[in-house]
Formats: sequence, C-alpha cells, structure tokens
Amino acid sequence: MTLQALIFDVDGTLADTERDGHRVAFNAAFQEFGLDWNWDVSLYGELLAVTGGKERMRYYVEKFNTTYQQPADFDDLVVALHKAKTKHYTELLQQGGIPMRTGTTRLIKEARDAGLRLAIATTTTPENVTALLKYSLADDANDWFEVIAAGDIVPAKKPAADIYIWALQQMGLSAQDCFAFEDSENGIKSSLGAGLKTLVTVNDYTLTHDFTGAAAVISDMGEPDASPQIISGSLHGEPCVNLAAIRAWHAAD
Repeated sequence: MTLQALIFDVDGTLADTERDGHRVAFNAAFQEFGLDWNWDVSLYGELLAVTGGKERMRYYVEKFNTTYQQPADFDDLVVALHKAKTKHYTELLQQGGIPMRTGTTRLIKEARDAGLRLAIATTTTPENVTALLKYSLADDANDWFEVIAAGDIVPAKKPAADIYIWALQQMGLSAQDCFAFEDSENGIKSSLGAGLKTLVTVNDYTLTHDFTGAAAVISDMGEPDASPQIISGSLHGEPCVNLAAIRAWHAAD
C-alpha cells in the first residue's frame, strides 16, 4: 500500500501538554470551584492511566480521594469542572506556554508539502485541539487537518481503537494507507488495534510504558542537526523523523 495519510495523537505527541498544560489547568479549575484538590506532577502521572479528562476526575475521586463526599449532582460538577479546565488550558495556550515538541512542526509541514493527508485522533476535546493548533502551530493549522477525531465523538476512548477507526472511516482510507504517531501505552494499543503502523515518541510520563508492536520508539521527532535518541527500532539511516524514515517504517513487514 502507498502511504497516503499521517494520523497524530495530540497530548504528549504533538506537544508536552500534560504536565505543564492540562495538569495546571485542572488545578486552576479546582481552585475556581473552591475544591481543595491539587494534582502534583507525580499524582498526575498516575492519573494518566485513565484517558479523558472527565473520566480522570472520576478516577481520582474513586482511587485517590476516597474521603470526598460526592454531591448529588456530581456528574454535573464534573462536566462544569471540565469546561472550566478547558478555558484555563486555552488561556495557557494563548500565552504561548505550550510549544510543539521538537520536530513536529517541521514534519507536519514536510508532509503537507508532499501532498500527504493529515488527521488527528485524540481523547482530548475538540476545543483543546483547535486551540493548540492555532496558538502553537499556525493560525490556520486547523485547516491543515482533514479530520480532527477528538473527545466524545466515539463512546469508547483509548485504549479502544474506536477513535482511529472513526478517523479512517471519515477519510475513506484503510489502515494500510496510513501511519500513526503516539506517545503512550494506551495510545499505541488504540492505533495498533485499528491496524495502524505506529511510531512512538516518549515523554517523561511514558518512558516506562510497554510499546510492543511499535515501528520504533524514540525520544522525539528530532531535527536534521539534532537526531533523536533511539530507544528501539531504527531511523533507517535518516538523521530524524522525516518522510523517508516514515515511508521505510510504513513499508516494513
């Protein structure tokens, strides 16, 4: 199959949004609502075992804050907290506080110039995606992506394969036509479950995850003059993650 499209996860893959973005925004929302909850860096790493912000808050109450007395309208509170968190996250982005990861902007532009189709597959909300693309990539970057599969568009979030399957359906492509990018164990379970060959770029929160089945596992996308660290696999002789390397991974058995 000829490579036709690239599909990107967002949080931790395109940008280091989790530790210095979403975590900070969650804490701001908790403070706004008068809650004494505080997610430090270590705790947030444990909470990342669950995908989806609303699901993460419920997991926190069930597993880490078991003395919290849930009000009768707790489900409504979770929705309101998540909305407030999204507002705080967008404000962080507008301030330029969350840059793209090394090499991601270069790669996306290279793919566009080569005529490859682009898509997003993520558990974060559509608002978070569009804000990141606008403020950290380019003003018109939302228009660069043919499909933005995000948030609650499918009921089962990663590690379920549903979000990738939905994105493929929207593009009218098979998994064999595409290549995916992830940063976490839940993410690669999702992409592999949809039949996609996948590159993993790790971050501080995912260094110890199981990436069995990845085309390669590396530190970041790298730049021509700053090669990434190779954790497993090969860059096929390329100095960084470029289209030549991606086509080699895509073509490999």
